[in-house]
Amino acid sequence: MSQVVEDTSDSRNRVFTGWSATAISTICLLIAVGHIYVAFDPILSELERNAFHFAGFALLAALLYPIIPGLRGSTTVRWLDGLFGLAVAVSAVYLAYAETPIYDRGVKLITRDWIAIAICILGAIELTRRLTGWVIPTLIILAQTYIVFWGKYVSGVFSFPGLSLETVAFRAIYGDEAMFGTIARISSTYVFLFIIFGAFLLRSGAGEFVINLSRAVAGRLVGGPGIVAVIASGLTGTISGSAVANTASTGVITIPLMKRAGFAPKFAGGVEAAASTGGQLMPPIMGAGAFVMASFTQIPYETIVAIAALPALLYFLSVIFFVRIEARRLNLAPLPADGQTLGTAFKQGGASFVIPIFTLIGLLVAGFTPTYAAVFGIVAVIASSWLTQNPMGPRAVVEALVMGSKGMVLTAVLLCSVGLVVNVIATAGIGNTFSLMIAGWAGGNILIALVLIALASLVLGMGLPVTAAYIVLATLSAPALAGMISDRFVIDLLATGQLSDTGITLILFGAPEQASLLAGPLSHGQAAALIHSLPLEVAAPLRDLVVPPEVALAAILSAHMIIFWLSQDSNVTPPVALAAFTAAAIAKAPAMATGIASWKLAKGLYIVPLLFAYTPLLSGNWGEMVWVFSFGVFGVYAIAAALQGCMEHPFGIVMRALSLAAGVACVWPIMPIVNVAGAVCVVALIAWSIRGRRSALATGQIEAV
Repeated sequence: MSQVVEDTSDSRNRVFTGWSATAISTICLLIAVGHIYVAFDPILSELERNAFHFAGFALLAALLYPIIPGLRGSTTVRWLDGLFGLAVAVSAVYLAYAETPIYDRGVKLITRDWIAIAICILGAIELTRRLTGWVIPTLIILAQTYIVFWGKYVSGVFSFPGLSLETVAFRAIYGDEAMFGTIARISSTYVFLFIIFGAFLLRSGAGEFVINLSRAVAGRLVGGPGIVAVIASGLTGTISGSAVANTASTGVITIPLMKRAGFAPKFAGGVEAAASTGGQLMPPIMGAGAFVMASFTQIPYETIVAIAALPALLYFLSVIFFVRIEARRLNLAPLPADGQTLGTAFKQGGASFVIPIFTLIGLLVAGFTPTYAAVFGIVAVIASSWLTQNPMGPRAVVEALVMGSKGMVLTAVLLCSVGLVVNVIATAGIGNTFSLMIAGWAGGNILIALVLIALASLVLGMGLPVTAAYIVLATLSAPALAGMISDRFVIDLLATGQLSDTGITLILFGAPEQASLLAGPLSHGQAAALIHSLPLEVAAPLRDLVVPPEVALAAILSAHMIIFWLSQDSNVTPPVALAAFTAAAIAKAPAMATGIASWKLAKGLYIVPLLFAYTPLLSGNWGEMVWVFSFGVFGVYAIAAALQGCMEHPFGIVMRALSLAAGVACVWPIMPIVNVAGAVCVVALIAWSIRGRRSALATGQIEAV
């Protein structure tokens, strides 16, 4: 007997029991096993693999997410959803094998081609509506109609003469950036296998180990429960790849723990949301965005992971600083020891986390592809689980595979569907146009460009998941931002008189009225104004001519990493902050107040991207990177203290201003003496604050804890 029951944890979701639950689990199992098998034996072409990938998850999405959430228990609606999902899946599979016949006909579509393409596009629109709301479906509709119908009626730089409906339909499916193109390839390979890897870790008990490890490490420190939340959420977040899912899973443990220690409910929820958001910044997994970044930049995934470690650590330290400072401000006592030690934590479940993670990292460092590394990491999870109290037998393996497929539904449908938007952006040249607009609005000023991108990411993040927001923003603005970062190298050459004669000639071609200026030495400000005034048709070839390949690549990576970090901000910034609102529900705190607290705690999402743009934190040698990181630690601590009005002891407005100034000095770019002076000031402020606390203890103003 089959029955559909309502899922009390997610109002949109449908949960099955009986034979229908078995059927859903079987579909999930087949999808997972199929992807793992194809990773080793590529029996399918890339197009076929991507089409089958979308087909499987489209069917799951239609079954698990009903067309009308309020009718998810209706048998009629369930069958209609099943038929719809099946139609989308069959159409996707058909299109995988229709490409050659279409080419044989001279790229002419016949009736069944039209029907299949229409069903796939409508399926993408409807399923993304069910999973994410109306923003992505609206973008898809606007994009597809723009390139066919209304683009010709737009005046100015965004005017587009239009393509035939047949051409648009064909490119929507088969283009390099289309529905079954590059982004779908990333989803069907790296992303899904790492999602499965994360599911195996969670099923093996690695999540419990992370909580126990965090308690053992930080439980007795000042602000210990909050620090436990940061460590646990950070480590778990890199497994799950979702800030919201991580908040929901670890928050039920960490938020009550923080409240019991004396933290306000809104602050406790904010800490959990901010820490969970950082999980997607933490190597070695970093969510789907890291794989998309590797594809966009053509920089190996393992390289991105390696250089992302220090920035991610800096972000988590910034949240930890907020927690400790708040604990000192409230004079909170550490919680009593709960008996958890490093030894007991590792004994209970350490092997199921440490061995797979180090296996994954080792394989990536050894040069294996992320696909192979993920698969062997899964094997390592199964093997290492037998060294713990939670060995994974056949049943547990099946459950993990099913869990991985269910956890991939949103990401798979989203990444395939967003190709319909990215394809139009590439075809119509909107990305280049938008980049020119950003460059024009910013006037060559990187800081203004960052503010514009941050605002855009926040607006997009109100309706788009983080990965989708990153993809759209990177497509639109990354070229402009990378160009501005590269221009700093050109400006330095011009200001120091090291620019080649060919480069000078190019500048004169674009700005002949500046010939007299170029005849003599230039200040850095004059050089910057001159380079920023050049039209793109001159600036672009000038960069290609004088900027070394490694510098250009570093600029591209910095631009994408900046956008990737800023895209995370929507999780914790009102008015739409899903991770913060999820935490608020657990903490039983006002949603907006929790959102404001999480936004304040996640200030590292703004500070660290500034370091990407202005310092060698990503592009320098290890000495330079460690230098920026070290002073960044002092800087984020001082800035957190200024925002909270406390270090080891509360202080007033004057000391807050001094703390803010010292923090800014610590992260001031390319001025080592300023960094050192800032760090010295921070140390002096800490010493002054400790003295103030001792005085308050001696006079009885506060109690010893």
